[in-house]
Amino acid sequence: MSGIPSKLSLIAGPTDEKLWNITLSQLLLQKAEDGPSRKCLVFAEDNYRITYMDFYRRTLKVAKGLMAAGIVRGDHIGVMAGNCLPYVELLFAASHVGAVLVVFNNTYTALELKSALKHSECKIIFTIPSIGKVSNAAILNSLNAELHSANLPRLKNVILLKPERLSRFVRYDSFVELGRDVSDCQLDARMRTVEASDVCNLQFTSGTTGSPKAAMLTHNNIVNNGRFIGDRMRLSHNEVICCPPPLFHCFGLVLGLLAVLTHGACIVFPSETFNPAAVLQAVSKERCTALHGVPAMFSAELMLANETMDFSDLRTGIVGGAPAPRKLMEDLRNTMNLTELTNTYGMTETSPATFMTFTDDPIEKRLSTVGKILPHTKAKIIDVDGNILPLGSRGELCVAGFSLQKGYWQNPAKTAEVMRTDENGILWMHTGDEAMFDKEGYCSITGRIKDVIIRGGENIYPLEIEERLVQHPSVVQSSVVGIPCPKYGETVAAFLQHRPQNEKPPLEVLRKFVHETLGWHKAPVHIWWLSEGEDFPKTGSGKIKKHVLRVRGERLQKSAALERARL
Repeated sequence: MSGIPSKLSLIAGPTDEKLWNITLSQLLLQKAEDGPSRKCLVFAEDNYRITYMDFYRRTLKVAKGLMAAGIVRGDHIGVMAGNCLPYVELLFAASHVGAVLVVFNNTYTALELKSALKHSECKIIFTIPSIGKVSNAAILNSLNAELHSANLPRLKNVILLKPERLSRFVRYDSFVELGRDVSDCQLDARMRTVEASDVCNLQFTSGTTGSPKAAMLTHNNIVNNGRFIGDRMRLSHNEVICCPPPLFHCFGLVLGLLAVLTHGACIVFPSETFNPAAVLQAVSKERCTALHGVPAMFSAELMLANETMDFSDLRTGIVGGAPAPRKLMEDLRNTMNLTELTNTYGMTETSPATFMTFTDDPIEKRLSTVGKILPHTKAKIIDVDGNILPLGSRGELCVAGFSLQKGYWQNPAKTAEVMRTDENGILWMHTGDEAMFDKEGYCSITGRIKDVIIRGGENIYPLEIEERLVQHPSVVQSSVVGIPCPKYGETVAAFLQHRPQNEKPPLEVLRKFVHETLGWHKAPVHIWWLSEGEDFPKTGSGKIKKHVLRVRGERLQKSAALERARL
């Protein structure tokens, strides 16, 4: 198969280009030698920029600091911070010495971080006094109390990435300086022990439902995934990519950082945490040619974009993390010159991308699908019994190939639930996402299996309703969930974000608007508007927490019922 499916929903990507078998360390050295004076990283908030060779040399110093601190091959080190230079340095420094970088969601509470630290068995955590405008004091106090305790027996040190007055923790620059006594020969000897098949990164799943799990990703996983993503975007070393998504998430780390570095290009991080005004300023000042983001980020940027801003250098980028509504894609094309914007689909456990559009795909394909399968990857659509469905059918998407995680760290039971070997010996990741393939090999994501609303025995897919609602001029963003209903089992409810300059239409107007293109049973029975200035509840990576909205909807529904009963 060459990317076009048979009559069954079974598809495979091209294999004519060999996979790279290199570590992150080897990748960075190659790019530093290829273009030593090329601009590599820009942190716009700090007006900081660095070349490939200078960055490579900095990572070697940090690697020596890790060795001086007693980090050996296979050890875990953690980081919890916004997008900053030390974050990127630590990824490659850990690679140099064979350590595993564990990236923690920077929205974690002290309790959540303690649980994640204990589970991941980190020896060192690198963190910061504040992440964006949010103080990290509670977490620092918790770490101070737990350091060397029985609760976190593996944790030996806490390193602050930025100085703090009267800090009880070691500062990052002091930590790096400790490596001065480690010789180049010692570091070289360690670097030669690292293999491309080694786990180099633990990424916790977003945790929109249930307990987060830590996906074990190898050098080969994330280097090749970044490479193929950059290829789809037609990146060259002359590109400048603006990357607002966080580095703790596979979007920022792989679709952003590694897609750029595998092509010797430059990546711009506009701010520590997402700030739409900072994004627009960085795009203009740095003459960015590409812009990444999840739909919620792009929506916020569009709210601030105006005709005085210069987007003439922009051409491409990635919309990921959640399905992008058609209206959003059209607005980005028309307002921000993103004429070659791409869609991608993936999950943390697949490093992350498995499908992606090409920059020159027909507009309709880029608006309605997540593209074609990546090289060295296979996918199938199955029913509840595991049978491969006919082409064009909806079912669960399963993925196989180079990008599959090694499993969840110390969680073989959960690994076995989602990673299953078929009768041909192929290991498949069961994504939990519902999808379908067309005859040309394009994939459409039709929703999460768990998000499907079952009304009177009929399946309703929230995405198509969400896409219709955001076409209304009064709606910025929508999220549709199922709410319990005695008569039908579930009924459709929508949470909406209002466009300030337009009036909020009543329920019946919006129901009629939805019914113009969809059946009446798909028109929302309940509509709740977010209050002014309120945002949807989201994970740290920008995904809407639908389970939180369901609980809120049930509560609002009960309150309304009680109010009607009183009347």
